[in-house]
Amino acid sequence: MRLYGRRQVAAICAATALCALVIGGLFTAFVIPPRDSQSDHAARVAMTPVPVLPIQFSSSSARSGGLLEDEQNNIEIYDRTNKAVVYVTTVTMQYTWFYEAVPQEGTGSGVIIDQQGHVLTNYHVVKGADKISITLADGTEVEGRIAGTDPENDIAVVQFNPHGKSLTTVPFGNSSTLRVGQKVLAIGNPFGLDRTLTRGVVSGLARPLQTEDGYLIRETIQTDAAINPGNSGGPLLNSHGELIGINSAIKSPSGASAGIGFAIPVNTARRVAEELIRYGTVRRGWIDIDPVQLFPALVNYFRLPVDKGILVNTAGPAAREAGLRGGDTSRGVSGGRATFYPGGDVIVAVNGLAVETYSDYLNALEDTKPGEIAQVKVIRAGQEKTLRVKLVQAPSGQ
Repeated sequence: MRLYGRRQVAAICAATALCALVIGGLFTAFVIPPRDSQSDHAARVAMTPVPVLPIQFSSSSARSGGLLEDEQNNIEIYDRTNKAVVYVTTVTMQYTWFYEAVPQEGTGSGVIIDQQGHVLTNYHVVKGADKISITLADGTEVEGRIAGTDPENDIAVVQFNPHGKSLTTVPFGNSSTLRVGQKVLAIGNPFGLDRTLTRGVVSGLARPLQTEDGYLIRETIQTDAAINPGNSGGPLLNSHGELIGINSAIKSPSGASAGIGFAIPVNTARRVAEELIRYGTVRRGWIDIDPVQLFPALVNYFRLPVDKGILVNTAGPAAREAGLRGGDTSRGVSGGRATFYPGGDVIVAVNGLAVETYSDYLNALEDTKPGEIAQVKVIRAGQEKTLRVKLVQAPSGQ
């Protein structure tokens, strides 16, 4: 690019103005026809000034500096909550064929939920991380540690030391009162752009969502608020600035926002977070059996009366006490690394929820607690029975 001095610029401007005057005069001389009295009258009519009406502003717009009420609401929510959104950076060590460690960096978002430095985010944001860094709104970078994870709901809690600093937090809302069509706001760090705000509406409720680990979350919030890579773990807010969801996934053929995003409802996220902070894990109810999802070869070999459900391969003490029947361990059939036993009950429903697959079975027990009584419907010798089974603590990793 060529640079010019002040005198050269002045000379160029003067020459340009002179050329414009000359060309303008020639254009007038050769284009505009001679006027007669009729054309003079038309020109005078055309040149008659038209009165301009003053623009009227509403009193509310004037008070807010010309902003609409909805715009003002967006700004107020963002100003009040954006400092609670953090940038989560993870480092995971990957190894080559030559056993060379190669660090892989991942990014996501999180939201501070208390003064102890607990951050609510997605499990897939911190999964397998060897190191976690939390970047606060003022640019401070601190080390984070995992307080607990729940892959079944794609929720994790990470904690950092606030060192006595007062933290901005977001209050919990109530996702059970959400309505399709109500406004929502999402804040996160898409593509590394810190604390980006997007807005939209609740597009749907109780949407099933399958996680990267194969778990099925039965009820998520669908929204058209733009959610992109890096938004995961960030807050979804209502018009009161309350947390109503944790942004988790998008549905898009291109990998970028297509207006279909999903968030974990805050009622689920809050329940899970409280368990993770207190116990480091989610205490979840479990039927003490060895569950096996039915598959065609097994159904045919054992000549089962149903082709979908969970076979009670073996039953533990609590299950047997409730009347659940496991298979005959003296007649085991090997299949790969597993052994299957004939004659066990087939579970087809738990607490009124149909159970056809192992994911259905996990989902039916997802919000139960050890010690609770579950209504378990089984098929035994072609007959349907309902049993009351006392739940035990779910084994680790289940």
